[in-house]
Amino acid sequence: MIVITHHKFLPDKLKITSWEIIEPYFSQLLNREITSKQELETWLKHRSELEAFVSENLAWRYVRMTCDTTNKELEDAYLFFVTEIDPKISPINDKLNKKLIECKFLNDLDHDKYFIYLRGIKKEIEIFREENVQLYAEISTESQKYGSIIGSMTVEMDGKELTLQQASNYLKNPDRTKREEAFNKINEKRMAHANELDELFNKLISLRHKVAVNAGFDNFRDYMFAAMGRFDYTPEDCFAFHDAIQKEVMPLVKDFTIKREKELGHKLRPWDMEVDTKNRAALEPFTSGDDLLEKTVKCFSKVDDYFAWCIKTMDDMGRLDLESRIGKAPGGYNYPMAETNVPFIFMNAASSTRDVETMVHEGGHAVHSFLSKDLELASFKSCPSEVAELASMSMELLSYDGQDEFYKNKEDFNRAKVEHLEGIIKILPWIATIDKFQHWIYTNPEHTIDERKKYWIKLTSEFGTGMVDWSSFENIQMYGWQKQLHLYEVPFYYIEYGMAQLGALAVWRNFNINKTKALEQYKAALTLGYTKTIGDIYKTAGIEFNFSALYIKELMAFVKDELKKLD
Repeated sequence: MIVITHHKFLPDKLKITSWEIIEPYFSQLLNREITSKQELETWLKHRSELEAFVSENLAWRYVRMTCDTTNKELEDAYLFFVTEIDPKISPINDKLNKKLIECKFLNDLDHDKYFIYLRGIKKEIEIFREENVQLYAEISTESQKYGSIIGSMTVEMDGKELTLQQASNYLKNPDRTKREEAFNKINEKRMAHANELDELFNKLISLRHKVAVNAGFDNFRDYMFAAMGRFDYTPEDCFAFHDAIQKEVMPLVKDFTIKREKELGHKLRPWDMEVDTKNRAALEPFTSGDDLLEKTVKCFSKVDDYFAWCIKTMDDMGRLDLESRIGKAPGGYNYPMAETNVPFIFMNAASSTRDVETMVHEGGHAVHSFLSKDLELASFKSCPSEVAELASMSMELLSYDGQDEFYKNKEDFNRAKVEHLEGIIKILPWIATIDKFQHWIYTNPEHTIDERKKYWIKLTSEFGTGMVDWSSFENIQMYGWQKQLHLYEVPFYYIEYGMAQLGALAVWRNFNINKTKALEQYKAALTLGYTKTIGDIYKTAGIEFNFSALYIKELMAFVKDELKKLD
């Protein structure tokens, strides 16, 4: 069990019920005189304590709201924070940033220790605008509507009311009629809300563009590259990544699709893409949330006892909500808790192999939180997505050494691994599609809904095989992007999955050569939090931060070899 450290700056039983409750602590930091390097470092620690406390308060409001989107009280508690508390914190945070940068003892700080942190602070000062505070509050209010809309959707299959996540399991049913029925019902429900989601997205695009223009940027894409601290690559690098995926990955995806069509013996329709081509029933690796948890602990213990301890600790502290249910927001996440350092895993498990992948993925994020918990400042633990997703995607592969716990026999386990490895290759074009879509969306903010549909279809053609017959379902295809919650809730957070996926494959390749060394390097990298550059963190993990065509080709060849072994 984690022992929670008592506050050194804040009262131990402080509760945020109004801005007036926490404002004095911000003001105290703002007005405090700093007369030495030691006092500056104490000031930084006190500021970190306040930031961690406030961050975890918001985290719990978000977690509770997503666990039950039907509860108006929980929604109001979250909205109160983002509309009443956060807008008041932003301007004073800017003043605290400036106080820090202008402090005459700043250059006395250890350069290596604080370089990454101070680089980020300077960028925050550069892009902060008072007029954006209220816009961000509005964006937070609007973006949370996506989860409420999706969370409310249910369909009936075989006399049962199911969430969309539960109903999607029918897309793996050997009975083609059942698959088609599920596809139709799921997408009829989605299409009933398509216009509503279109208008919501339009509003978010407009608000985000205003934020960018206010901050002196031509578009929201360029603003987000600054806001997300993308110091290590440019939009042009992203375009090169898109091209590399087309060149090096799409031929493999087409090979998989040709094989699928041949083994199924008929032209492929949208509901034929997840079913087992040998007409085997979908694998059911667990029976309930409790079973998923128990098997995950056993799985992780086979890889590293510390990994298992992390999950058990989270369970002991009530930091897991795993099963899909009506009224729950879509998706899955690991939410770091900056003060207690014990994160929360949220997901919508429905007894599928994909759920196992999600659980170990979020478990990788959780292990990352634990390994970086002893870093001195909360900001040291706040990693960019390229690093955070390296932790989670590597765990998907490292945990192969224990994932047999989920399957009855070696045949089922190998089948699950084939699905996962093929899925890694197939997801890369989707990542490129979503990223390229966002570049176009935000550099063309005045586009119409019709233009958006046409551009999406163009992209699905670029990153598709052309072998799936969408006739009579073209309108559904035009709205395929609405399934991606990142577009609504965390714009531009997606290409990192591709970069980190390449890193994860390299970690796993090292693991296959020397397990002990690879695990040591993996854990050492996660322990760094965000105190080094992305390149240095990847280097500590024993790999490269590289997403060139040559590197992608090399790693795809490695995955192909591993798939051959499983065949």
